[in-house]
Amino acid sequence: MGLKCRLFTKEFNLAAVRRLEQGVSIAEVARGLEVNPSRASFYRFDENAEGGPDPDLDLRDAIQRIALEWPSYGRRRITAELRRQKWTVNPKRVYRLMREDNLLCVRKRKFIVTTDSNHGRRVYPNLAGTMVLTGMDQLWRADITYVRLREEFIFVAVILDACSRRVIGWALDRTMEDSLTLSALRMALSRRVVGPDLVRHSDRGSQYASWDYTDLLQENGIAISMSRKGNPWDNAACESFMKTLKYEEVHRDEYRNLAEARSMIREFLEKIYNQKRLHSALGYVPPAEFEAQLIRQQKEAAERQLS
Repeated sequence: MGLKCRLFTKEFNLAAVRRLEQGVSIAEVARGLEVNPSRASFYRFDENAEGGPDPDLDLRDAIQRIALEWPSYGRRRITAELRRQKWTVNPKRVYRLMREDNLLCVRKRKFIVTTDSNHGRRVYPNLAGTMVLTGMDQLWRADITYVRLREEFIFVAVILDACSRRVIGWALDRTMEDSLTLSALRMALSRRVVGPDLVRHSDRGSQYASWDYTDLLQENGIAISMSRKGNPWDNAACESFMKTLKYEEVHRDEYRNLAEARSMIREFLEKIYNQKRLHSALGYVPPAEFEAQLIRQQKEAAERQLS
């Protein structure tokens, strides 16, 4: 029977646990009950223990449930999620409880950027640096990263809406050829309405400077923007997303093949990152929720102008 990492709760009969404990360790009893094998967790729920029941019992349980679902969340995001669940807490208290329960985030792996800008294709000036965003579909950011499978590497191309941080286009393939970035761009074009002032920003990689790719952008009236030479900070927001993808999905799984990687990364991008994951730059709401709020605010502003 697999161990489910959940805490002891008040519903567990502690007297029965003590009887089961005769001759075995607390950890072994916990495994038999499919609960967290922590000795500290056991004694927190022992209302007869010295000092009485833990006043932070329910809060600890809520924190651990969030940490299990979102292992990379730090105290700020966990605090934000707790507040969304109607808890009244501050980050210092959350940090103390996380430290006591050994729930602080693991150290992140080094992130590797792969960009081939040594090509003879046309490059474009950086238009994104001076933009002030007021809504969606004003600036799209594009980037590529790699994913290691058991016996090969595959590549992921994404397009983000810079205002909402939502993934609006993505593609996976065994190659970094132009077809990869074209597939991600076509997905974004099929999902969004392209306005007259839309800018698409990327690094100077050969995939983004290809004639097929730039022609498709220009056919749709999209202005082309590229990072300055040797300046990775120009596309830092998209590279930050790639780190999130690596740490919160790719590094937590070991994909057997391309099909499995595509299925699980699709699940993360479409259902978790876009719909559920709290984003610090958006006031700790998910991208889809942020877009809904922005659309509602713009609609209300338009109605006030007409009234």
